[in-house]
Amino acid sequence: MNIGRLLRTVSHLKPKQIYWQICKRFYHPSYKCFKAPDITLTTPKTTFIPKQDTLKGNGQFCALNITDKPLSWNDTRYGMLWAYNLNYFDFINQKCINEGTIAKLIDDYFNTFDNCNIGKQSYPTALRIINLVKVFTVHPSLQSCERLNWVYSQAIHLSSNLEYHLLGNHLLEDAFALYIAANFFTNDSLHSQAKKLLTEQLKEQILPDGAHYEQSPMYHCILLDRLLDCINFDRYQNSYLTETAEKMLGHLEAIVWTDNTFPLLNDSANGIAPTPSEIFDYAHRLGLKWSLIPLKECGYRKLTNKQIEVIADIGNITAPYQPGHTHADTFNYEMRINGKPFVVDTGISTYEKNARRQYERSTMAHNTVVIDDMDSSEVWGGFRVGRRAKVKILHDAPNCLIAEHSGYGKSQIHLRQFELVNDALHIKDIIKNNGSGISLIHLAPDVKILSSDNETIITSEGILKIAGASKIEITNDTVSTQYNRFDHSTVIRIYFTGELNYNILSNTIA
Repeated sequence: MNIGRLLRTVSHLKPKQIYWQICKRFYHPSYKCFKAPDITLTTPKTTFIPKQDTLKGNGQFCALNITDKPLSWNDTRYGMLWAYNLNYFDFINQKCINEGTIAKLIDDYFNTFDNCNIGKQSYPTALRIINLVKVFTVHPSLQSCERLNWVYSQAIHLSSNLEYHLLGNHLLEDAFALYIAANFFTNDSLHSQAKKLLTEQLKEQILPDGAHYEQSPMYHCILLDRLLDCINFDRYQNSYLTETAEKMLGHLEAIVWTDNTFPLLNDSANGIAPTPSEIFDYAHRLGLKWSLIPLKECGYRKLTNKQIEVIADIGNITAPYQPGHTHADTFNYEMRINGKPFVVDTGISTYEKNARRQYERSTMAHNTVVIDDMDSSEVWGGFRVGRRAKVKILHDAPNCLIAEHSGYGKSQIHLRQFELVNDALHIKDIIKNNGSGISLIHLAPDVKILSSDNETIITSEGILKIAGASKIEITNDTVSTQYNRFDHSTVIRIYFTGELNYNILSNTIA
């Protein structure tokens, strides 16, 4: 065990997390059965965003692009995340499913629940509660006493098993589930607990610019969808939920590309969260109104002109005690030319604690500078971060950014400048004390290199003009826009000492 790395990781945790991490190792409460209170029919204000069709024919289940017939509700053959998805019960709210199938699935799960070890964990319990409450409002004929008692019992169990050992999006999901359950069962005591927890966590986790503090556009969409569900169910007319949702919508509008898709930064992938278009439509149906909020506290910035869009990361880790979904990607960027991806993030394909996960979180997997084969922040263990880069922003204008970070130590400060000039993106990298590094550019899978030398690289979509390179390597890699999907891509590695400058411009203006 690397004691130094462990201490650098634990030093960022909250005392509450450490306390509950210890408690969780000894405290294993059992489920108890409770009688659900009499309910009055809950009528949501509008329709929900439907879930993806994960339940296939012949009892097959598809999640993370892996399709198979589960051996049980605890089937971990394809990793824990696949098993978690099975226990979320999203499929009962997919479009193509009938009441008979829903009833059979719920009853089978209920009858075998004593052995559902994965499903008893708080996070899948929270998501399953939300899905069950939704389906009971859409299909009231499914509301038998036994099923309602079971869901109510799960909510009471969750209320005393909140994920304080993790905090972050896990605890926020717990709060969403309790709030929706409290509205459905009209339970004032549960509502009081849920409202307090939800208000506290939204105030802590939603930054002033409307971003979720874990800095993942995918999780931002997941959590915003859940907040909209709370508003949809809300009997108590909590105006703070609406205000927060409108802030999150303002951030989402600021960070999406012109085609209304989100950048795949940190732990983000397509096919998991609702799309921004679905979220905007849902918010409009709920009567919400918002305006674009400039990117600031989230650490991201957008530079745009008629042909080029760039989203750059010049921020620190904003959830220091919960950095599990962040990468060692300081000064990373994605770029589109004429609406098409040109420079892309490597993406994520897995949450398994393996070599691929480690690579996808590493600095080498991002469009920034690597020094001495180190990561700019010490990512490890799948979801852990020890030493962290500290960013200092030197200039922050609409189309010009300058910042530096100390992730490689005080003797090798990395300074990067992003600037849009005359329809070209200009990037300057400086390693102080004349240090040496590698500047990486991961090209989108559809981009082909037509010719290259130490000063010019011509591709099918854009041209790079380079000054200051000591050597250039062109290598093959893979990128993942979805879990367990890989596309071949090309990586440009530019070796330099001291200072490097390169421009990227469209072929149409070269």
